[in-house]
Amino acid sequence: MGEKKPEALKMKREIGLTGAVALVSGTMIGSGIFMSPQYILTDMGSPGASLVIWALCGVVAVFAALSYTELGTVIPESGGEFVYILKIYGPCPAFFLAMNYMLIQQPFSHAGQSISIAEYVLAIFYTDCHPPQLAVKCAAAVALLIVATVNILNARIAVRIQVVFLMAKVIALIFIITGGIVELMQSSSVIAENLKIENAFKGTQFSLSTLGMAFYQGLWSYAGWNNLNCVTEELKRPEVNLPRAVVVSISLVTGLYLLVNVSYLTVMTSKELMSSSAVAMTWGNKVLGSWGWIMSMAAALSAFGSLNGSFFTGSRVCFVAAREGHMPDILSMAHVHRLTPSPALIFTTAISLLVLIPGDFKSIINFFSFTAWFFHAIVLSGLLYLKIKKPELPRPYRVPIILPILVFIVAIFLVLAPIVDNPQIEYLYATLFLCSGAFIYIPFIHYKLCPGLLNKLTVFLQLFLEVAPAEKNL
Repeated sequence: MGEKKPEALKMKREIGLTGAVALVSGTMIGSGIFMSPQYILTDMGSPGASLVIWALCGVVAVFAALSYTELGTVIPESGGEFVYILKIYGPCPAFFLAMNYMLIQQPFSHAGQSISIAEYVLAIFYTDCHPPQLAVKCAAAVALLIVATVNILNARIAVRIQVVFLMAKVIALIFIITGGIVELMQSSSVIAENLKIENAFKGTQFSLSTLGMAFYQGLWSYAGWNNLNCVTEELKRPEVNLPRAVVVSISLVTGLYLLVNVSYLTVMTSKELMSSSAVAMTWGNKVLGSWGWIMSMAAALSAFGSLNGSFFTGSRVCFVAAREGHMPDILSMAHVHRLTPSPALIFTTAISLLVLIPGDFKSIINFFSFTAWFFHAIVLSGLLYLKIKKPELPRPYRVPIILPILVFIVAIFLVLAPIVDNPQIEYLYATLFLCSGAFIYIPFIHYKLCPGLLNKLTVFLQLFLEVAPAEKNL
């Protein structure tokens, strides 16, 4: 009798509807709602205009997520944007997406989230001034390492953490909303200044640059709407749970964000909000007095849950890109016992720690958003191509074509508006970095030069990390 062939490793389908909702909304509700309100208000110049931006960002996130849902049922593989571009446009643009995602998008996203955790934790101890940048960076690095360790050890625990932290986040946001209602009933002085019709839009700034920057900050707060597309192979009944989780999650988050911003504007003046480095802490000090530190801790825990969800889904893109031959083979492997993509997680953590060194929160978010929406535009154009040229493809879920068209227009605006109206050297750096990928792709991916160059290192790391190749789970 022939020897039985060992079964290949596969990622397990362990994410149900509850876990899916937790991954999407739990990642979205994070640092953004506690860090971005002051930046949006500063960019737009008026409370009314800032609330309009928050609402529009929610609409864009819903339309974009529903468009991605159709792609996720047409191409039911993990990897998100990478696998969609690979299947529609081919390996070359997919490689550029993978490089951008692994070296810019995810590391900058993780760095921004970890900085917000550090800012809120340290705000408890530095009540009268901003914490030292060295302390912020060190605390942010510790947060990154804790989240990475959890995701490396056990995927199921990471999902459970997401569910628990989601409930804690929603409770914290409901508390802020309730506090704003109570404050409004007790005194109307601040609300009269901020939200009365005659004052709500006073001082609004109209320019392509400020509008683009405000959308960058707002959409950062909704970042995570496409998370489930990164883990489709680990999702139970994706054709059913993907659209349901998206609609439930983004509707919940949009409603909470609008009400929380109204609460902020009820309790604080516009000047206080714009000058705050930790808006939840400022809100807590005004409403709770000496117990204001509770809100700072709640904001830190919220950002921690968001960072955990981002790590869980983001590492899968790195994993899938390597599995398709666009990155070193070691990144496509999973731990033989834990079945987690530990090499991809370790790599993502290392790059995120490097990004922490020079970055500040606002510049990190602008850099992240510029590159992210560039590739969102490419993916949406691919969906439009499939809807027009290949209508015969099986689609368990469909969206009206007007939705991806509208989001595609928004994505083009977000990429071009800041460059046209207020060009900055950072956007040139981002463009040059993306173009530099050609020096890697052409010799090593397209022509496959030096195929054995990394073999010895791959074997060593495979034995050291106890990992093995994993197959697709379709």
